[in-house]
Amino acid sequence: MEDEPLVRWRWIGDHLGYLGGLTADHAVIALVPVLIALLIAVPLGLLCARHPRLYQPLAALFNVVYALPALAVFVVLIPYTGLATRATVMVPLTCYALAVLLPATVDGLRAVPESVRQAATALGYGPWHRLAAVELPASVPQLVAGVRVAAVSSISLAAVGALVGRGGLGYLFLDGFQRTFPTPVLAGIALVALLALVADLVLVAAGRLLAPWAGGGAR
Repeated sequence: MEDEPLVRWRWIGDHLGYLGGLTADHAVIALVPVLIALLIAVPLGLLCARHPRLYQPLAALFNVVYALPALAVFVVLIPYTGLATRATVMVPLTCYALAVLLPATVDGLRAVPESVRQAATALGYGPWHRLAAVELPASVPQLVAGVRVAAVSSISLAAVGALVGRGGLGYLFLDGFQRTFPTPVLAGIALVALLALVADLVLVAAGRLLAPWAGGGAR
């Protein structure tokens, strides 16, 4: 009797549409929270940079949220956001991304040399003009580095959402484990890794475009 192959390539070939749909769903569930977190983190980071006393309590709060087990948070949210809904998974992922992006924003703004700020002021830049034209562009490498970490983490964590009915590629892990069938599990691992790699490469390219002088925060 021949040994069972670890990967059934025919199964993968017969389910390309299914795999593509799960990958697209996974990308939305994982990356939209990062975008939402970025839209919140930038103005919040600006506020914290202007008022340093706000930063430590907010950072501590998001660090506590980041330490909470994802599955436990998903379960707690079910009565409010529903079972098998994107919101149940995306709300915690947004909070996790904020825990990464808020420090990245504040650190990026703090890293702007004081001499650069003084030079901009000497050229007649007001506070908001200096912020938009000098400080924010100078903080782009640090911010892009934070977005890369948040995106890859979110892509990984999103798979856990399958346990509450909405997890994109996480369904492949459940399917494989329940049927003792390794092919979906291996396909899911490969697709999660590929999605994370593609997202990271896109962010590196975006960072180089936005901040060519610093390599876009690639290092």
